Amino acid sequence: MSILYSLTPPPCLLSPSEVTLALLDSANDKDPVVREQVRKSILTLGKLQPNKVLSMCQDYLVKHPKVRHHHYYCHLLYAKIKSIISLASDEMTRSKDVVPDWQQAASNILVAVGNKYINDIMEEILSKFQPGILPHFFVVQTLSSLSESNVYGMVPFLNAILGTMLPMLGMAKQDNMKWVFSSVLYLIIIKDTFSSEIYAAYDILYCSWLQSRESKLRLTVAEAVGSMSHLMAHDKLEEQLPKLIPTILSLYKKNTEHYVISKSLCQVLDASVNMGSRVLETQIDSLLTTLNQQVCAPVDYSNPLTVKNHNEVLRCFSILANTFPDRLVMFVLQKLENSNERIRMGSLSVLRHLINSSTSIMESKKLLILASIRQPLADHSNKVKKRVVQVISAMAHHGYLELEGGDLLVKFIIQHCALPDTYYRPGQRPSDPEEVTNEALRSMCDNTLHLFTTTVGRLTDVLWPMLLYYLTPGQYSNATAPLCKSLTLLGTKKRASQEPNFNIDFNEHGRCLLEEGVNGSFPFRSRGHGAPSLSLLNVISPNIHPNAETLWEKEIPALLSYLEGKGPQLNDPRFLAKSLVAIADDKWSCQLAVEATRYLSTYNQSLEEKSFLYRCIGVTLQHCSNKEVVQKQLQEMLISARHNDAIERAGVAMGIGLCASSHLDATLAKLDDFGKSDAFKKASGIFSLLKNDSDVEKMKSTLILCYGYVALRAPEDQILSRIDSDILRSISNFYLLLFPQALYKDTFNALQELLRNILARDLSPNGLQSVFKHIEEWLSSGQGHERERAMNTTAHILEFYFNNLHVKNMVTFHNLGSLLGRLAPRCTDPNPLVRRAAIDCIYTLLYIQLRYEGFSLDYKDDSVERLITLRESMDNPDHSVLYKTCSELIISKRLPQQQLNTLIFMLIEGLVDSQSNCSRASSVLLNTLLKNRGAGLQDLVSEMLEVLHIRLQMISEEQVKVSVAQSILILATQHLQTVINTLISYPLPFDSWSCEMWIALGADSKLASQIMEMLMEKLNIMVPYVDKKESMMRGAIIFYAILLCQMTCALKEMMLNGQSQEAVVSLFPQLFSSLLVRLGSSVGVTLPKDINSSGTHRKSPTKLSAAVEALRILLARAQLDHVVKPLDQEGAWDKMKDPQQHITGVTLLARAMAKHAGPRLPAIVECLCPCLNNIYECQRVTITAFFSELLNHHVVTELMMMDVLMNNMMERISDPCCTVRMLAVRGLGNIAVGSPEKVNKYAKELLAAMSSGMEEKDDPGKRITLEAMSGLSKVLLYLDKKNVGSSNCAPVLLTQQENDEIRCASIMLLGNLSKFGSGEPVFKDQIHNVLVSLLLHLSDPNLQVVKACKYAMRVCAPVVGSELITTMFQNHLHEDKSLHYGEFINDLTKYIIQDFPGMLNFYHITVIQFFKSSWAEVRAGAAMFIGR
Repeated sequence: MSILYSLTPPPCLLSPSEVTLALLDSANDKDPVVREQVRKSILTLGKLQPNKVLSMCQDYLVKHPKVRHHHYYCHLLYAKIKSIISLASDEMTRSKDVVPDWQQAASNILVAVGNKYINDIMEEILSKFQPGILPHFFVVQTLSSLSESNVYGMVPFLNAILGTMLPMLGMAKQDNMKWVFSSVLYLIIIKDTFSSEIYAAYDILYCSWLQSRESKLRLTVAEAVGSMSHLMAHDKLEEQLPKLIPTILSLYKKNTEHYVISKSLCQVLDASVNMGSRVLETQIDSLLTTLNQQVCAPVDYSNPLTVKNHNEVLRCFSILANTFPDRLVMFVLQKLENSNERIRMGSLSVLRHLINSSTSIMESKKLLILASIRQPLADHSNKVKKRVVQVISAMAHHGYLELEGGDLLVKFIIQHCALPDTYYRPGQRPSDPEEVTNEALRSMCDNTLHLFTTTVGRLTDVLWPMLLYYLTPGQYSNATAPLCKSLTLLGTKKRASQEPNFNIDFNEHGRCLLEEGVNGSFPFRSRGHGAPSLSLLNVISPNIHPNAETLWEKEIPALLSYLEGKGPQLNDPRFLAKSLVAIADDKWSCQLAVEATRYLSTYNQSLEEKSFLYRCIGVTLQHCSNKEVVQKQLQEMLISARHNDAIERAGVAMGIGLCASSHLDATLAKLDDFGKSDAFKKASGIFSLLKNDSDVEKMKSTLILCYGYVALRAPEDQILSRIDSDILRSISNFYLLLFPQALYKDTFNALQELLRNILARDLSPNGLQSVFKHIEEWLSSGQGHERERAMNTTAHILEFYFNNLHVKNMVTFHNLGSLLGRLAPRCTDPNPLVRRAAIDCIYTLLYIQLRYEGFSLDYKDDSVERLITLRESMDNPDHSVLYKTCSELIISKRLPQQQLNTLIFMLIEGLVDSQSNCSRASSVLLNTLLKNRGAGLQDLVSEMLEVLHIRLQMISEEQVKVSVAQSILILATQHLQTVINTLISYPLPFDSWSCEMWIALGADSKLASQIMEMLMEKLNIMVPYVDKKESMMRGAIIFYAILLCQMTCALKEMMLNGQSQEAVVSLFPQLFSSLLVRLGSSVGVTLPKDINSSGTHRKSPTKLSAAVEALRILLARAQLDHVVKPLDQEGAWDKMKDPQQHITGVTLLARAMAKHAGPRLPAIVECLCPCLNNIYECQRVTITAFFSELLNHHVVTELMMMDVLMNNMMERISDPCCTVRMLAVRGLGNIAVGSPEKVNKYAKELLAAMSSGMEEKDDPGKRITLEAMSGLSKVLLYLDKKNVGSSNCAPVLLTQQENDEIRCASIMLLGNLSKFGSGEPVFKDQIHNVLVSLLLHLSDPNLQVVKACKYAMRVCAPVVGSELITTMFQNHLHEDKSLHYGEFINDLTKYIIQDFPGMLNFYHITVIQFFKSSWAEVRAGAAMFIGR
């Protein structure tokens, strides 16, 4: 749409009326952008010609009543007020339903017009607000909006509105009507008072509307009720308070928005307090509890309502404080000790508010509050500390800090002005949005201290001079800047007004000068403390010294101007020197020096500042004429200095050098005394100073450095004569480490000259070694500069040796190996200068060797000359080329065989070099040597292994450990037997380093196989232990027992190497059988008590545990995890170790192997069979137990092992060991379970073995008998009748055995034999012989025996010969059914008497024998039976 350009359009343009009409037609366009532009254009036209445009809008709306988008016109100022009011009112109320979009627009028009034409508006509104008729929602809403927008205009109509509204409140049923009525009531009530009518409205709002479920309505009603409280009659309000207050408090839980609730509560409390309510006291506890919860809630400052709510809650506390001051204060102070951080913060907020808002009430509580605030002073939370600072700020403005204890609050502020920055770990960010960082808290305290200084006049005398005493302690260094700024303001004010207390008489005035001087020298540290410190000095200059005032007023402003330009640090004590000259007070200067010396320890954490302070002391001593003070302070500086720190050493030396400019004699004398003191007695010669980590050596460094600065600072006319007599004489005893470059060069040259002179006296290999031995320990120092200087010194003396060597006779350069061993690893040193020097040294060494071999001085060897090329690449060396070149040179003819030994041991020592590069180089060179020349080192193998074992304990570099393992492997390939003998001799238990050496041997599969075969051969032929009766041989036999354990442990460690798998798999049957036999021979055998187990990294050894662990590792390494898993779950390994459960453990092992590793069993069985003939029964027991369980599985048949195992078991039937015989019988019985189809094949042997077992005489525990019976029962299940003769059917009933299992097994066997004895007279007689025993044991105390008796009698019943008895047995004797014993015996005796009268005498005799039975139940049964 275009904008109109003029009020009178030219003929060619449309008139405003036509334009307006066109716009009105377009007002309902579908496009919102078009509709918005129409609105803007109509608004523009309306402002230009309001009467015409409004008339057209009115006519348009009358002609088009269905148009609803009238809100476009709400922004126009209407000319025809009456028509517009009527039109807007009609549009607003045309629909009874609430349609907020356009009805709100019409209401807005009425409100807008009502700001100017209130009478016309109210005439229209009141016409639609009639008594007894519930008005339209927007009629009431319009009244509410008018009451808010035109307060004074509405006053005349309030009576009419209330008169009409109050009676109709009860008619409001919908929440929106209740809400709009409440809104109007709230706005009307706060404008005037209508106490006579208000209670009726209150009753409806409180009793009905406040209980609504609609949150918005509840809040509006609560707001109205709060306003009503001031208008209600006092007696009515007093009557309602017990219900009203709890109701308002309960709203907090029902609504998320709390501001309106708190505002309403505040109004109710205010009205209650104003009328002197007595009921309020009964509500105080719940009020305080709820208000405390509100005040402790987090305040979201981005949400104004939460801020308003917090303020209203604080107002509630203020109102309650007027009535309940003591109770409220105690409540708040007690909450300060609460463990909840949020509660402590909220309580501090309340306390601060009370201090500020209730001054008169809190006056009498000041001392109590000061005492209670100490608790939060110690709080660790920055959020709490922030609230504490706010409380202290409030207290400062109300006179608290002047009282006793106020100084602690000032100290708290200062302490937190000194906070360090918050430390966050890398990548860490604060997760708490309310977190208060150290920086924020520190800034707040800075501002608070500044406010104390500038706005709280009463604190001036409290802060001055208190703040001065916080300048010097080191813990407040970070607060120096704000302290100095405050002190400067205070001091300036007091100095200008010439207040008496500006002048301070304190002893540490000089220290203040030094403190601020040090700060000024490092002005940008500690938050820029330099400028504030200098400003403070300028202000308090009269207190420092009157003579300083004039100088400082000139110098300090210039320094400040310099600092404003952010110039460099002014760490030069010239300002102090000028000040001392201006002050010109010797006594004052001496006192300043003493104070400064005492003050040194406070700068231990700020070394650069401390170094500067040493220089200040030196400058101060320049101006002291008291020699005693000078000597004493020099002594203090030298003794108290921390000589390990280079910065502090330099500071001490510079300070002493400055002192020497005025006191040369005294300074030299003190340095001489210090050099002769007891502190230096530990030193031993010039070479000890090559090391830089000894306290004594550091003190020497300090001393020599001091001499250097004395020579630098002392007057030239005095120092020249003292250089030779004092300085050089003293320096000759020490080697300077950290020194000015010029003097260091001279000193180093002097040292080299001394070494040359010593070497020239004995220019031989021995002479060279005597010098080198003092240097070599520094070659591997942890400090780079020490290694560099030691290597340069070595290069120098080797060059001197070579240039001055004259070989007259062919002699051996015997220390070539040791020198190469020390120097070669340094070719890979991290320091490139050390690397270059190392190459130079090896180059020179090899040419020295050539000289001794007879070559001329000018001879050049091509292989040696290659080192020159290498030297040029030392900045970025290729280590592989370095290793190769050095190794080739060493391996070649340059190193005689006789010197190889020394070189090797030097390289082994280099494995623990402080530099990992060098330790790796040593390992590479060592392995290269061993590969190429190790074959000729037979005599050294044991010693080398021992040294490697020792070095392993100190090696931390993983790559070097791998190389050591390679070294051991190389030696083993060359000298296998020697290596094995050496390692196997290490004491038990093997320490972790011995284990690592054995593990290394498992890395090569072929070598590992050889070693394992050797160890197994020893294991299989050596005597495993000795019986006590053979004590004559105990020493020798025990040795072999220990050796066997050592070999077992060795096998175990080797198999831990993953690369040993191939060897393990190829030798698995032999390893398994050897370890199983070893396991068997270890049961019940212990190692001697004198075995060394005192070393660290060792576990307590047992022969058995070693064998068990080795067996488990073997299975794992052979990838038989499915075998290991069930053994782990069943605790089989522990059972194997336990002599009482050993057979069970071996049985579990055999079971797991049979189930999960069947194909491996034939080879294992083949290896184990010969061992069954061993003389050691413990081994036979283990193997027999293993074979016995194998027969329990069908795999033995599948793999055609049955015959072998059967034969072995039959042989073991006659074994002298009872346990072996028992296991053999068990194994034969297991055939019926594992291979039942083989039972009839071996029927003869099985029956013979079982019969023999049941008749075993040498069977103390009847274990063989039990196994024989159990086994025979299993066999009989599958045995054909033809294979069982009548002789085999004679049962052996052992019912009198104490062992329940034997009784049960014998009875079950009787039952199982019944099918073979049917029709046999012998079997029938036997049944009658045992019938009484079976009947009596039906009452046996063991349930399994009872079940066995029922089974045997039931299956044998047909053999008894009585149909009645047979029927009775088969009907009543079922294992799982109960039996009435008395009735059963009673009936049975009748049948016996009837069918077997001739047997009665025999039965009587048999029963009588059971009267002496061990079991009372059986004796009772015998008595019952005979009584029948």
